[in-house]
Amino acid sequence: MRVSLALIAAVVGSFPLFARADVQLRQRPVYTLHIGDVIALHYRLTPEFDQTVTVQPDGHVDLDIVGNLQAAGLTLTQFHDEVVKRASFQLNHPELAVTLKEFQEPYVVVAGEVAKPGKIELRQDTTALQAILLAGGFTSSARDTQVILFRHINADTAEVRRLDLHNIKKRSELERDIELEPGDMLLVTQNKLAHFSHFVKATNLGVYFNPFPAIP
Repeated sequence: MRVSLALIAAVVGSFPLFARADVQLRQRPVYTLHIGDVIALHYRLTPEFDQTVTVQPDGHVDLDIVGNLQAAGLTLTQFHDEVVKRASFQLNHPELAVTLKEFQEPYVVVAGEVAKPGKIELRQDTTALQAILLAGGFTSSARDTQVILFRHINADTAEVRRLDLHNIKKRSELERDIELEPGDMLLVTQNKLAHFSHFVKATNLGVYFNPFPAIP
């Protein structure tokens, strides 16, 4: 899938490009629950209330003791504390263990001027350049000096960084690469591109990142 430069310009506008190599991107928070995650609940003193539930498409779970509860977006600790708080109305000092049994495999998305744009599972530590190579490498029209990394800060905002991945061959040049985190999006640009601001609306990213197949 090729990215329309006019479309990108219309989406993000013309802003100075954030490119300071010494400015670090925000660290992603601890894992939060997602739709489709499977959670096991074990009450040590009242095991008859033990339950294994799946986070439903609306982000909720139905629990025998506390009823309907919003789970998506909570950390395991937050989920545990909320269940204990509500269960305390029926149980005396409930002792609860919460375990994440199944979860969505972490992945990044590579788009733009690569041979096979799509999703790449993060099965090990992966840098931006490694992800591009897994996506088939740069096309002949790729601008490898301007690879745009989008990293979600929250549901509404993504932080932006430009990466210069041209001719990274020596150890001294590796600092221009960056280790990816789950949910990161890489856009390999073509020729000249409208500037991105330091922050963009996360809802705009889907215009040129979705949908993509997983890369085998």
